[in-house]
Amino acid sequence: MILACHNIEKSFGEDVIVRDGSFHIEDHEKAALVGINGAGKSTILKMIVGELPADGGTVTLAKGRTLGYLAQHQDLGSGNTIYGEVRTAKAEILAIEAEIRRIEEELPSLSGEALTERLNTYHRLTERFDRENGYACESEITGVLKGLGFGEEDFDREVGTLSGGQKTRVSLGKLLLTRPDILLLDEPTNHLDLHSITWLETYLLNYPGAVLIVSHDRYFLNRVVTKVIEIEQGSLTTYMGNYADYAQKKQQIREARLKEYLNQQQEIRHQEAVIEKLRSFNREKSIKRAESREKMLDKMERIEKPAELRTDIRLTLEPSCVSGNDVLSVEHLSKSFPDQTLFTDVSFSIRRGEHVAVIGDNGTGKTTLLKILNDVIRADSGSFTLGANVHVGYYDQEHHVLHMDKTVFDEISDDYPSLTHTQIRNMLAAFLFTGDDVFKRIGDLSGGERGRVSLAKLMLSEANFLILDEPTNHLDIASKEILENALNNYTGTVLYVSHDRYFINQTATRILELVNQTFVNYIGNYDYYLEKKEELTAACAPSSSSSLPNTGSGAERGAVSEAKLSWQEQKEAQARERKRASDLKKTEERITLLEERDSQIDALMAEEEVYTNSVKCQELAKEKADIASELEVLYEKWEELA
Repeated sequence: MILACHNIEKSFGEDVIVRDGSFHIEDHEKAALVGINGAGKSTILKMIVGELPADGGTVTLAKGRTLGYLAQHQDLGSGNTIYGEVRTAKAEILAIEAEIRRIEEELPSLSGEALTERLNTYHRLTERFDRENGYACESEITGVLKGLGFGEEDFDREVGTLSGGQKTRVSLGKLLLTRPDILLLDEPTNHLDLHSITWLETYLLNYPGAVLIVSHDRYFLNRVVTKVIEIEQGSLTTYMGNYADYAQKKQQIREARLKEYLNQQQEIRHQEAVIEKLRSFNREKSIKRAESREKMLDKMERIEKPAELRTDIRLTLEPSCVSGNDVLSVEHLSKSFPDQTLFTDVSFSIRRGEHVAVIGDNGTGKTTLLKILNDVIRADSGSFTLGANVHVGYYDQEHHVLHMDKTVFDEISDDYPSLTHTQIRNMLAAFLFTGDDVFKRIGDLSGGERGRVSLAKLMLSEANFLILDEPTNHLDIASKEILENALNNYTGTVLYVSHDRYFINQTATRILELVNQTFVNYIGNYDYYLEKKEELTAACAPSSSSSLPNTGSGAERGAVSEAKLSWQEQKEAQARERKRASDLKKTEERITLLEERDSQIDALMAEEEVYTNSVKCQELAKEKADIASELEVLYEKWEELA
């Protein structure tokens, strides 16, 4: 055991964060701390590292073990470059290397005892340098930075010029390189793109130490953790397995507790009815029996009703009118900035009812595309057309159209006066506004809270084409599930940008990946994208390193251009592939059926009652010949398909 929290307590005034909570983390274990927003996950991490004092209980780190902590928000004030800042994580090993080089310079001028002493020091330092993999130090730093989404061109940027998300990535890189015995990570995937999240998953899976993660990324948790610690209403409960295992077990436990609660409530009502009846007889014996039952009822240990599931809230999204079949058509669209080309000559279309996710690395132009489609910025060339009766609802993280002087409740009720008080409350609860939170002024909310209000308004807009930029940011898992259910039941069309792979898997019917300045089309969800990514990227969006240089002949450049298939060709190619796979499966099933029947005929013809019956033998022989003929055709077809 490397870390143990025993009977920890923490409250802020009357707000109880955790009471009598206990859990432990074993060596090399990967665990998650989960709960709704505001449950106290970050508070518990701060108590473990000593940033906040516990009101009671103990936090114990095994003797001689080191702990590393990544908070959600970082303030790096040094004047270092990105590379220089991350390099400080290896200060000790780099100091050893510098000392080794100094000794190497001194040795030629030494002799006698001084030489022996320096040689002993030299051997001791080189052994440690080798043991701690010092020779791979610089390549390890580069690998971590690239894994977290920094290109070599970023290495010389000053830390002070970075955004909050970029600073968090730098801090994460430093922390990983220090290799503490246990890592505490608070929302480590918040500022990472899909490529970087996948890299971090692999890194943590192979990490030799223990890890405790706070995250709302269900796909990430399913891949990385083997234990889930839940904080709910001040209590800590441990579940073994990944997030999917936890969700299943929690549901089973809740159903069992609810059944116990309902059975006890039924028993209580029964006893109360009996007591009332006994008292109504108004006789000494019946009254004594009633009093006896009352005492038993008072001593009964009452089962607390399980907390209501917030996923019971259902958002209903209904377009105000039905759009035409062709919702959006994009033709030859290009966009560049002075220092970067985002995409060139891209064309695609979206039809009614499709749920299209746009994915890609940070900085490739996903949000820029949405802004172009909403006339926030202009494209350099090309055009787009909205179809007949298309009404757009746009969620932009950077431009929330809200009234700063209104309360959250009034922001909704003023725009949608037909909604009842209960309907507004339910909608706001789905986006984490409960109790007196609904009476907070918009101007007093954080950026994330304002984003949630904007998303709630959008869900009520009755638009038939929703365009969403990172809709799950700042939502906890329960709210994500509510939004997923709403979008899956939505009869309109959706185009969104997201890094949440679980959300994409649940809601997307199609994926557009922005890679190498073009879009690659996948007709399916995120699992399908993973299966076909390598194949389709190579065919439709080859990287500059694998394509021909611009200085080549016109014929060469034409070959590269032809390799970038149009969206329609990509769609047709994927349809052909699905048909091929289906035909192959049907062919294999038919071959198996015929081969089994052929074996059955052989067995039948060996039976006396069959081989002595000439008519039956002729029938079976003809069937066997027909099977052989059909199998010959099927074998050839199978070879072509396979």
